Amino acid sequence: MKASMFKTSLLALTVAGLLSGCSLDGDDGTDGAQGPQGEAGPVGADGQDATRGIELAVIGRASLEAEGAAEIVQYDVASGMVYVTNSDSNTVALVDISDLSDAPLDSPITDLNLTVGSEVTLPTEVDGVALDGLTSIALSGDLLAVAVPADAKADNGFVLFYTGVSASAPTLLKAVEVGNLPDMVTFTPDGSKVLVANEGEPGGDYTVDPEGSVAVIDVTDGVPADEATLLDFTDFNGQKAELMAMGMHFPNPAGRTINGVTITTSVAQDLEPEYITASNEMAYVTLQENNGVAVIDLNTMTMDIVGLGFKNWAGLNIDVQEDGEVSFGQYEGLYGVYMPDTIAMFSWKGADFLLTANEGDAREYFISEDMSETDCTAAGGQDWDDRECLAYTEEVKIKALDAEPGSALEMLQMNGEADDLRVTNALGDADGNGLYDAAYSYGARSFTIWDQNGLVVFDSGDDFERITASLYGSAFNNGDDENEGDSRSENKGPEPEALTVGQVGERTYAFIGLERMGGIFVYDITNPYDASFVEYINNRDVTEGLVVGDAIGDLAPESLLFVAADESPTGAPALIVGNEVSGTVAVYSITQK
Repeated sequence: MKASMFKTSLLALTVAGLLSGCSLDGDDGTDGAQGPQGEAGPVGADGQDATRGIELAVIGRASLEAEGAAEIVQYDVASGMVYVTNSDSNTVALVDISDLSDAPLDSPITDLNLTVGSEVTLPTEVDGVALDGLTSIALSGDLLAVAVPADAKADNGFVLFYTGVSASAPTLLKAVEVGNLPDMVTFTPDGSKVLVANEGEPGGDYTVDPEGSVAVIDVTDGVPADEATLLDFTDFNGQKAELMAMGMHFPNPAGRTINGVTITTSVAQDLEPEYITASNEMAYVTLQENNGVAVIDLNTMTMDIVGLGFKNWAGLNIDVQEDGEVSFGQYEGLYGVYMPDTIAMFSWKGADFLLTANEGDAREYFISEDMSETDCTAAGGQDWDDRECLAYTEEVKIKALDAEPGSALEMLQMNGEADDLRVTNALGDADGNGLYDAAYSYGARSFTIWDQNGLVVFDSGDDFERITASLYGSAFNNGDDENEGDSRSENKGPEPEALTVGQVGERTYAFIGLERMGGIFVYDITNPYDASFVEYINNRDVTEGLVVGDAIGDLAPESLLFVAADESPTGAPALIVGNEVSGTVAVYSITQK
């Protein structure tokens, strides 16, 4: 990745309000082009192969037989093994796909034709530090890296390194201490570095709030270093106003007293790294809850931060009502906070571009889930309901915001359709007078392509909801564990979470997984300025009343892994999907039309 990518001074970013061009008062910049529906036509502006269509078919499925398992998948080409996290048993499972062959597109696999083989059982403590369950894995050569937080909220976590991957018999090599709550681990493409996103999430009552950070572990001749270099965000502690002017988000209970402790929160504590994509020179880290991206130069080990701004929903369709129907509307005064989870990168004409899956994420922390109302009040709880004592949340419904007279929000509230949409109370009051001018919902219900100047090149707009509504009617915007249609419209909708990029023939495609509705969207992004929708496939049975555990299909794609044709067991490109809620792994064969 070029060092120039997003490498702009904070002052310049403040003035420009990059990425969506929006400031906190609700002024909106230029949105990216919306993707045309259906298959693309002839040769695009890049002049490459006119064959733009691909089809996906499931050729393999395995079950870890545990809800919440199969969150992260990795693939070892040498052994033909898929490595899968199993948070239920705190193990890494191995699934052999070496004997898979392509299936006809008209008869994809629906049963479980793959079995789970051996498992890597993780230690329960390292150097006297008790460990919690694993969060992420990564493979490179003969190394398996496993991210594991500490059991105690205030303690640092570790990356456990295993060797022997190619023989399908991993053995523990060493444990390297990283930062607090390592949530995602990845290798640089050349395998020379391991990068770890340490989320540093606060404890339930917010009285313990570690700093977020990114750990870098050097790997020399296949051997990881004994210590990590930790990059923190303390240099940004005096720049909160500048970061907010770029469209970042800092919701927290600072100043409140909870359990006898007056909460103080610095920028370094508030930033929570979520996901990393990297070249050998640059790394890009999503700061999901804060609506930003950290940009790391791996040669100089220096870091910048950019805010992602906001998406203007005016002129786009969005369903904000859980009324059991498809109820699209277009609303002035409503914005989306991108808050991406997964991030990926690709190149076009020698320039680098980033892609984000704009899931959204609200902050909500509990003092206790079993406390009397009297004790909750005494502890400084924000709210109490059925013995749950809420320490802090930023999430409210639009109807709970006090609108500035004459503002777009007042008109939105008068319309009434969006009353129950969940929004943040930390944005929309530009002058701090307690009255709101606009509403800011969680996520953008889309994926976005950004250029190296921080500008939106393409956003999928309202595609995800419109297409799923066309296919499923009132069964769209479903939850991830039960078929109860239109149950997520007031809360982030389909929630695009997983994302990856791959090349099929001469063309480049983005694959995006929807956490709630399920299924995989495919876009041709060969030319990012001519990106287009190609395919949507979902093997979920949407029959009303079916729940996880029934023969419902794959639920909640959490991670996507593209396998190139020359590394695939079938000789054709493949997509491996980890489905968290159903606890299943699915392998898709990819065929050019």
